[in-house]
Amino acid sequence: MLFTVAYEMLGSAADAEDVLQETWMRWVEVDLAEVRDQRAYLVRITTRQALNRLRTMSRRKEAYVGPWLPEPLLTAPDVALDAELAESVSMALMLVLETLSPTERAVFVLREVFDVGYDEIAAAVDKTPAAVRQIAHRARKHVDARRPREVVTAGETRAALESFQRALATGDLQSLLDVLAPEVVLLSDGGGIKQAARRPVVGADKVARFMIGGIGKNKIPLAVGLTVVNGSPALVVHLDGELDGIMAIRLEGARITGLYFVRNPEKLTRVESETPLTLR
Repeated sequence: MLFTVAYEMLGSAADAEDVLQETWMRWVEVDLAEVRDQRAYLVRITTRQALNRLRTMSRRKEAYVGPWLPEPLLTAPDVALDAELAESVSMALMLVLETLSPTERAVFVLREVFDVGYDEIAAAVDKTPAAVRQIAHRARKHVDARRPREVVTAGETRAALESFQRALATGDLQSLLDVLAPEVVLLSDGGGIKQAARRPVVGADKVARFMIGGIGKNKIPLAVGLTVVNGSPALVVHLDGELDGIMAIRLEGARITGLYFVRNPEKLTRVESETPLTLR
């Protein structure tokens, strides 16, 4: 649970692990006889450490080359069975959370995802319960206006990805256009290390030609398979047998409205080496 709290606040598994390490270092010095509710106390420590790190990360993101995407998190397939949890760690919602202030993000995650009481949240973010209620309402309204309009099942996501995968494999422009919504947006994150679009690619025709053009220029053997990332099916791309990137999607009305392609190798180390996580 503490890892998921930190990850949803930070969008980085590596930073979430650092927060847990810092939480542990403080926890081992605590006199447990003085702690009435160990869970609440640990959540408080984790939240405060994540808030400190989030403010530091904002400066790093300002200097980031190109679009910044959350670090993909390899998750166990059963995470997708919990629709609420799967949505809370989805790439689409994680990007929406990026538009909140640090305190709003902490309050939203603790209240909406983990149903933490207002008094506990107030202690974690150094606000009054009344202020936390207002922040929660404001954050919820902000997120609801930007989150996907309908809940999509893992099966629907997998079907769309398989159609997208076949279109890429054949280089069939029309098949690709059929699965993309007219207003689709592609964000690619290379972090200045791997080649990626420096700005969002907007529109089905531009996205389709960008994807097929990129594959056509590539003379190295390419393989695209299915995996489960951030609670939903996603594509894993290998070039010449080596992991090149992870592509997650946002789906509405059976068509893809968002493509999130993470190529920055610094964000792929967990996907490449770790076993899937069962969150919460």
